Amino acid sequence: MSRGGAGRPAGAGRGGRTKSGKPRPGTGGYGKRRLEGKGPTPPARERPGHPAQRRAAAASRDRARGESRDSGQAAGRPGGGSNRSAGRVSEGSGYGARTSGDRPAGRARGAGDAPEVVAGRNAVLESLRARVPVTALYAGPRLDSDERVREVIRLAADAGIPMIEAGRPELDRLTGGAVHQGLALRIRPYDYAHPDDLVARARAAGQAPLIVALDGVTDPRNLGAIVRSVAAFGGHGVLIPARRSARVSAGSWKASAGALARVPVAEAPNLVRALTSYQEAGLFVVGLDAGGPTVISDLEVADGPLVLVIGSEGRGLSRLAAQRCDLLARIPVTAATESLNAGVAAGIALHEVARHRIPGA
Repeated sequence: MSRGGAGRPAGAGRGGRTKSGKPRPGTGGYGKRRLEGKGPTPPARERPGHPAQRRAAAASRDRARGESRDSGQAAGRPGGGSNRSAGRVSEGSGYGARTSGDRPAGRARGAGDAPEVVAGRNAVLESLRARVPVTALYAGPRLDSDERVREVIRLAADAGIPMIEAGRPELDRLTGGAVHQGLALRIRPYDYAHPDDLVARARAAGQAPLIVALDGVTDPRNLGAIVRSVAAFGGHGVLIPARRSARVSAGSWKASAGALARVPVAEAPNLVRALTSYQEAGLFVVGLDAGGPTVISDLEVADGPLVLVIGSEGRGLSRLAAQRCDLLARIPVTAATESLNAGVAAGIALHEVARHRIPGA
């Protein structure tokens, strides 16, 4: 056989075919490059359409929005900022070790300014049991029926919640790629009160106002637990800042055991200015701080118009909030190295205040 070119059979053309147009033996009609394969499978976060890729893209967009807000504030324009507050007092001066559920607060899903979506059978069932305000229940068309699904449908029917059949792509889009198991709830956005409404509510009842203000408490479950304590000890509402704070979410509703339906939560664009406004209205502002000179049980102004300021989990009161307080009080603990969760500290402080305000308590 005669050879042509660089040792190829005579008449062999480039690629996978000879000059006569027939496939070269052993190639199936494809050239060398087509036979090399596509290489290793890329990670899930880089595969188009994969839930992990959608979550990574959403996180990237959130980071970009956060950086945009930070740059706007640095230039003196109104906007967001970092999720971490500067100027905090030392960690040992505040109540509440950071819990596993703690997270930086933002305006993401469940932040209270847009409908929140709860996904998964257990989460949906717990939300319905806690009487979380729901606008719709979404269910897959071929849902495997089990005890949880049957109870979810029964609770939704009893509460008059509309049930909408949704396919898997729609549920994936609705839940942002979360594991939904064929069930999802859309939560009604919370309607925040104005800070002045809390004072007006107390005076309409002929009582001295008792308000709890939260300075950077970022765990929604702590917010719900504090609202529950406020309801139990005769408080008139909870005040949160618009930024760097937990929002009323499904987790808050569950932790409050329904108390959020009875105790209003007010939102202030600036917490320090809101505290100043309360002082001008005749309220005494007391901040909880582990280094405070007064023990909470000895608080002489407990029976008057009062605002209790609770610091963030693990970091305590911010510098500006601590400076605005009329008095700093502490909860005595046995071990100097121990700290109290923000929700627990609020419950103890409210109990001590109630002893002075409620006859026979």
